[in-house]
Amino acid sequence: MAQYEFKALGKTTRAPSRELETFPTPPSVTKVVLETDEVTSLCPVTGQPDWETVRIEFEPGARCIESKSLKLYLWSFREEGVFCEALAAKIAQDVFDAIKPKSVTVTITQKPRGGITISAEARLPQTP
Repeated sequence: MAQYEFKALGKTTRAPSRELETFPTPPSVTKVVLETDEVTSLCPVTGQPDWETVRIEFEPGARCIESKSLKLYLWSFREEGVFCEALAAKIAQDVFDAIKPKSVTVTITQKPRGGITISAEARLPQTP
């Protein structure tokens, strides 16, 4: 089994991080989906908490995202004021920058507040 040097995986971590760690894409992997319903952020206007389900789907190039670093990355939004749509765009851009996939789609579904559910999708590269 190949050995990789990770900053977070296999280590005690007590703080969020914006660093997305990566590893080489295994042969024959054509699609990766990472999904969690344990993401929180704050409304940038009211400061009220928002709970989101985040789905990241990508067609890998040479690299994949290591999941513990993704967990720490998503944790970093807990105290940040951000609209759902902006959060989808930010995550998509950060994933794209970290692993240079053929494509990435990030879908965020915010749990209802005031009876309204919001879902936003960001896709890179953007197609005309």
